[in-house]
Amino acid sequence: MKENLGAYRIAVAILTAAFLILYSVASCQRSASAGTGGGEKAMTKKLIKSEAEWKKELTPEQFRILRKSGTERAFTGQYWDHHGTGVYNCAGCGQELFVSDDKFDSGCGWPSFSAPSGDSRVSEHTDNSIGMSRTEVKCGRCDGHLGHVFNDGPRPTGLRYCINSAALKFAEGKQPVKAAGSGLEVATFGAGCFWCTEAAFELLDGVESVKVGYMGGHVNKPTYKQVCSGETGHAEVAQVMYDPKRVSFEDLLRIFWIVHDPTTLNRQGGDVGTQYRSAVFYHTPEQKAAAEKAKRELGDSKKLKRPIVTEIAAASEFFEAENYHQDYYSNNSAAPYCQSVIAPKLKKVRAATKGAGRL
Repeated sequence: MKENLGAYRIAVAILTAAFLILYSVASCQRSASAGTGGGEKAMTKKLIKSEAEWKKELTPEQFRILRKSGTERAFTGQYWDHHGTGVYNCAGCGQELFVSDDKFDSGCGWPSFSAPSGDSRVSEHTDNSIGMSRTEVKCGRCDGHLGHVFNDGPRPTGLRYCINSAALKFAEGKQPVKAAGSGLEVATFGAGCFWCTEAAFELLDGVESVKVGYMGGHVNKPTYKQVCSGETGHAEVAQVMYDPKRVSFEDLLRIFWIVHDPTTLNRQGGDVGTQYRSAVFYHTPEQKAAAEKAKRELGDSKKLKRPIVTEIAAASEFFEAENYHQDYYSNNSAAPYCQSVIAPKLKKVRAATKGAGRL
């Protein structure tokens, strides 16, 4: 009897070890280019350069403001009376900072925004340089001085981010909210491995197509290898084209929370790095409000053991991933990663939707 029990325990141990090895290999295959040095680091990787390097890259006025905390004269900057539709990036490092939807005319003579485009886009610091306490705003990536934030802005934030034009570089908006003439709308989610995210959303009735790619970085047309390095700032995302008459954005958010762990910073399981961060890239003010509400309600529900770290940021340009990443689960469902990681997530989605949609 004891001999049989011992043999049984050994067999179980061998099977468990084999499964862990398969999972580790699959995760390493996805993370090999990125390594595992990212860990629980900040959402935005810092860019550090010497003063001499900044002087070579910036104009004298940009250097005075971004690196020496200068201020341009009111009503003189390029963007104080600017009304284009798009994204305002850092003139130093190119990181997205603000979007045109949040820009308003405050009458102060500097570009004014009610909020940054994402939680980690800017950092705030106490400034007593002129004999009074103010809150300085810096770029979250390169620590360039942008301006100050005041408590006299419009609702719902009540804030006014007063920013120097010379610290900004505007990029005209390129991503349509709707496919022309189709009645479809766009939603973009980062939930770790984009193979997993794509497969989950493809299950839903009302989702017409899903493309995987990269968003939220500062490099034009990045490759998968570049994104895996963690140096481009992009997240792996799934961009969903859906019919709002058949499936709502709130329905998509529900699946988003189910298919990944929104409490782990810059990682999902064995996939580690900022490219695997949890993010909702909103395309409209309505999507932003819905995402913030869903995040708040999930956090208040106490269903999760740790705080939610999901980034909610304005959608920037979407770069479609290489062809071999598209429809990955459908084309490779027998692969170890698909069986050990993606399939269990799809089972959770099916259970949560109780057989609704294309399941």
